[in-house]
Parts: sequence; C-alpha cells; structure tokens
Amino acid sequence: MTQKKTGVITFKGNPMTLLGPELKIGAAAPEFKVVDNGLQPVTLADSQGQVRVITVVPSLDTPVCDTMTRKFNEEAAKLPENVVVYTVSLDLPFAQKRWCGNAGIEKVKTLSDYQERSFGLNYGLLIDELKLLARAVLVIDQKGTIAYQEIVKEVTAEPDYTAALAAARALL
Repeated sequence: MTQKKTGVITFKGNPMTLLGPELKIGAAAPEFKVVDNGLQPVTLADSQGQVRVITVVPSLDTPVCDTMTRKFNEEAAKLPENVVVYTVSLDLPFAQKRWCGNAGIEKVKTLSDYQERSFGLNYGLLIDELKLLARAVLVIDQKGTIAYQEIVKEVTAEPDYTAALAAARALL
C-alpha cells in the first residue's frame, strides 16, 4: 500500500496529499525509471559518480515551472561537468522537447515520469488529488545519498535556488 502524507504541501492554499515515502537527508536516494525527450529510459544509476541536482515541477507549461527551469538552466551553465541537472515532470516527452526548444534550454535535461510514476512515488512527490508532481529540489551526491531536499510548501511558489545550488557546490 502506498504511503500518504498530508500537511506537507498546499496548492493555491488548499491542502494536498503526497503519495510515497518521506525521504530524509543522508538516506540512499531511491532508484527511478523515467524517459528522456527521445523516449529513452533514464535511471538514477545512469548518473552514478556525478552530483545530481533534480528539480521537480508540476508542468513546464506553467509560469512558475517555466521560471524555475530557466533559472536552473542558467545556473547549470556555471557548474562543473561532473554535475548533472535534471528537471522531472509528468509532461509528455514530446511537450518537454518542444518547450526546451522554445525556451532555449540546453544545460538542464528534462525527464518525464509519465509512464510508471516511479520517480513521483519513490520520492514521495506525487500529488494524489492532481496526479501531478509536487515542486521540489533534491541534490544527490556522487554515491547516491540525498544531500539536500526542499519540498516547496506552496506548489505555486518558487524554491530556494541559493540553498539548492550551495548544497550542490558543497559536494564538489
């Protein structure tokens, strides 16, 4: 049975329920299987040995998600090669590819959790009521340990970019 968490996030002020476990800093990051813009599978293990900054958004076609992904794309250009920046959403890979092309996104790799919802469920970020992912940022170290996590309390708000990027840089 899937774990349900309440009181963690709101959407436009309304309480939402998250499905999946509550992850802790210092714990092993769960595996996941998502697809890239070419429908190729991507797992956590694929980036082993690298620092992973994983940004999670409900949909790239909304203003806050657009802003957030553009900001991380800008910052990703300043990070060393051994840091990979992913943005995970439930948008279809075709929509992600179109959005990236229109937005000029080159440093962030967009990934879709639409097939199995394994990222959302394994990371406790699938919003039960909306069937979308909650807004969050995770930093996973080279060994696969969660070094930083922010689940943004109000889904329509932006994350703490400075804290997330500082956590990633601290691992270099």
